[in-house]
Amino acid sequence: MDQYSILGRIGEGAHGIVFKAKNVETGETVALKKVALRRLEDGIPNQALREIKALQEIEENQHVVKLKAVFPHGAGFVLVFEYMLSDLAEVIRNAQQPLTQAQAKGYMLMLLQGVAFCHANNIMHRDLKPANLLISSTGQLKIADFGLARVFSSDAGRLYSHQVATRAVGCIFAELLNNSPLFPGENDIEQLCCVLRVLGTPSPRVWPEITELPDYNKISFKDNPPIPLEEVLPDAPPQALQLLKRFLVYPSRERVRAAQALLHPYFFTPPLPAHHSELPIPQRGGRTARQGPQHQRDFHVERPVEESVVDPEWVAPYVV
Repeated sequence: MDQYSILGRIGEGAHGIVFKAKNVETGETVALKKVALRRLEDGIPNQALREIKALQEIEENQHVVKLKAVFPHGAGFVLVFEYMLSDLAEVIRNAQQPLTQAQAKGYMLMLLQGVAFCHANNIMHRDLKPANLLISSTGQLKIADFGLARVFSSDAGRLYSHQVATRAVGCIFAELLNNSPLFPGENDIEQLCCVLRVLGTPSPRVWPEITELPDYNKISFKDNPPIPLEEVLPDAPPQALQLLKRFLVYPSRERVRAAQALLHPYFFTPPLPAHHSELPIPQRGGRTARQGPQHQRDFHVERPVEESVVDPEWVAPYVV
């Protein structure tokens, strides 16, 4: 940690605290994600290992946050990321008025480019949401937080494929168009009810694979017809709704892939996507850091690396 000077705290999640820091040798501003081990005998949390593995599996891309280094420190270890100024959730939350069509297209274009790149490298993010889409000081959108990421198989017979992830892309798209979540549930059941209310109750007729799901028939819902998306998002242009429907269709095999979505006429019809330099860039100052569970062992910023209680061999295979 000697080469970094802590500038402030960005936030906290289930597996670590994120700090804004400066490399004292190069002057570069970075984000340090400090992951604490609750019990040393448990080793490194699986989510942290998945994040490291996923980001090392893929090459550098302008729409995926860059992992710069990993090293042990104190009762845990530190992931060093490029510093990003804000996130898409904050952009939407702080917007004084709904985003323009050009702005929504600009964000969607960058999101799809990042998702297509991940899928081309067989990485499925599995936790795509506005809070995990970071915004740089120049307006660039980058996908972050790969803690739930998986390497997926290209086997066409698998139900779990990259098209599963494009449903989340559709939800983000709808939020960009409407400035509010499409399915605003507070828990899993409430979220499911929101989905069924808008998209209608699925049946084997419209979704043949539904009977193969492990929890099929464990819970029943009232048979509801779908609500036309034109009524749900009355201000959205027709081509946007056409693309949105292709993201939200129930059978995953019928959902549009990210690479295919990039070729949709929506992106080539005026107004064209805004350049990232034309997009809003909110500051983090007004946001309250999310509070996660308390760690049994905290970090001491000034503690030298050689005093780390983590065996360096644990993280050696993942050090970049």
